[in-house]
Amino acid sequence: MRVVLIRHAHSQANAAGVLSGRRPGIHLSEKGIEQAQGLAQRLGQFPVTQIRVSPMERCLETINPWINSLDASNKNQAITDHDLTEVDYGSWSGKKLSTLSRNKMWTTVQESPSRMYFPGGEGLAAMQIRAMRSIHASIDGKKSGVSIFVSHGDVIKAMVASALGMHLDDFQRIIIDPASVTILEFSQLKPRTLLVNDTRAVVTDLLVSPVRKKNLLGGGGGK
Repeated sequence: MRVVLIRHAHSQANAAGVLSGRRPGIHLSEKGIEQAQGLAQRLGQFPVTQIRVSPMERCLETINPWINSLDASNKNQAITDHDLTEVDYGSWSGKKLSTLSRNKMWTTVQESPSRMYFPGGEGLAAMQIRAMRSIHASIDGKKSGVSIFVSHGDVIKAMVASALGMHLDDFQRIIIDPASVTILEFSQLKPRTLLVNDTRAVVTDLLVSPVRKKNLLGGGGGK
């Protein structure tokens, strides 16, 4: 199973420098709408096993242009997956990032995120558990194919950290930009990373290429 992690495109909250969290009514910005159209072209056509999308409006708006572009034979209904939803930032939601960066708890978010519990919200460790639950549900039963997950920056960073065997306290070392594509492969005992935070490339060929099952020595020899 190849897992494609897509962060929603640039949102109105991104444009305003606001931590929107789970506040409703946050849509894509004009820049984000353009990014969503570009994402549809970058993904292209390939067989899809399932599409899981966070319930936040900006996520469905990001992937809809691609879903609408799929051939009739490849149409796949998007599943709303609440395990992929944005972090519940509690009382931090709706506040300017420039203001939050002066909060004494900001250091915990940056240096020890596994210990961070947002006031009135959830802990980042609990978020990672629910996010990985979504992936495990997708790959259960040794299914093959490609699954699409559309989610949020911190959620995807937590997923990548887990797949790479990193401690959650290191997840701030991972960058996940709006409308970026990250691809993980679950075909071995340990997940493998094929692509991280790509915002430019057409990834169709990568998603339809044969799985390389051998253990790679010296980096492997390519296709």
